[in-house]
Amino acid sequence: MSQKQLDVLSVGDVVTDAFIKLIDNQEHIENYHKEPNICLPFGTKIPYDHAEIVPAVGNASNASVAFAKLGLRSGLVSNIGDDSNGRDILRTLHSAGVDRRFVHINPKNASNYHYVLWYKEERTILIKHEEYDYHWPRFRVIDIPRWVYFSSISRNALGYHDQLAAWLEGHTPVKLAFQPGTFQIEAGTHRLKRIYERTEVLAVNREEATKISGGNHANIGELFDRLHSLGPKIVLISDGHAGAYASDGTNRYKMPIYPDPKPPFERTGAGDAFTSTFVAALVKGADLQTALMWAPINAMSVVQKVGAQAGLLSEKELNHYLRLAPHNYHPERFS
Repeated sequence: MSQKQLDVLSVGDVVTDAFIKLIDNQEHIENYHKEPNICLPFGTKIPYDHAEIVPAVGNASNASVAFAKLGLRSGLVSNIGDDSNGRDILRTLHSAGVDRRFVHINPKNASNYHYVLWYKEERTILIKHEEYDYHWPRFRVIDIPRWVYFSSISRNALGYHDQLAAWLEGHTPVKLAFQPGTFQIEAGTHRLKRIYERTEVLAVNREEATKISGGNHANIGELFDRLHSLGPKIVLISDGHAGAYASDGTNRYKMPIYPDPKPPFERTGAGDAFTSTFVAALVKGADLQTALMWAPINAMSVVQKVGAQAGLLSEKELNHYLRLAPHNYHPERFS
């Protein structure tokens, strides 16, 4: 294998997050239609604690940085504008060791920029996807990666999914990990049938698994059956504090969370760290059980820092936490 071949090429939108730390006694949470809503005084000036700018984030970009941190040759396919935010994104990716060859600069567009309302350890994100002209890049033979990690892109990019599906169908050795974003879930499994059929690893949370499959939220086994029927060989379902579940179609496991060393500081990117670390373990040749033991550790670490990338671990650091894990930190089979 060429030394220049990428292990994983992540695909999806990249964004700059502007974190605005709210002051606890200035806001409060109210339940509306059984859903928690953050409430702020209306029509007035509201003080805030501080703001932090975090460039080069988003599901795919977070994954690309996690892969690089874990020692994999990692690249990103994405779009940015020809602006200062775009240049900051490129510098950040370069510093993280991510190959930027396939990040397309759009001269007539701005780069994606989101605002994150950070309240206690949780966050509410104000999002706006720029309308880029999405085109799947052309690759030299030497550039073809071993894996593609595909995640959230704009709702106007449905045709891009067809381009990616056609490319994957023409490059059968390449494995696909799919972490669908909001708009991709809304598009439905029929519209993205070719993507689901080509997927090696499908990663979703329990609510997303229910919405995608139409199955019973309370029945993990049924969710697995329905999701496997769409085509994915391995299905990973995260379930918050309850842990996670994984299935390869024959073996099914339940995995607890890794205990937090201290209360979470900020939860952005925990899901991306979990999923990308699970996939990274598989790329490195690990089995399903080992991948399940790796993933919660990086998720635990990320929530101790601001943003989705500052807490990402190297393989050496991850193994350190594995050695410190409690005796019950291991996957258990279930049927």
